[in-house]
Amino acid sequence: MIIKIVAITLLMLGCLMGFSLSIDVFQGLTFYEALRLSFSPFQVMEFAELFVLFFLIFLFVADSIYISVKQRNNNQ
Repeated sequence: MIIKIVAITLLMLGCLMGFSLSIDVFQGLTFYEALRLSFSPFQVMEFAELFVLFFLIFLFVADSIYISVKQRNNNQ
């Protein structure tokens, strides 16, 4: 069962990477530039996208800390 999930995940990754590469090449980038942008997505993110990314990471960390503190207080 786990092999099936991993295979589907890798197949989806390959299809999406190929689609992204083809769009970048059609926009006028060389294949190597498109490949570089596909493997380093933080280089092409705008300020608003980076803000949302870090805000979501902050919410995840804050929620994890809140849950651990709440569980620690309930155990006492």
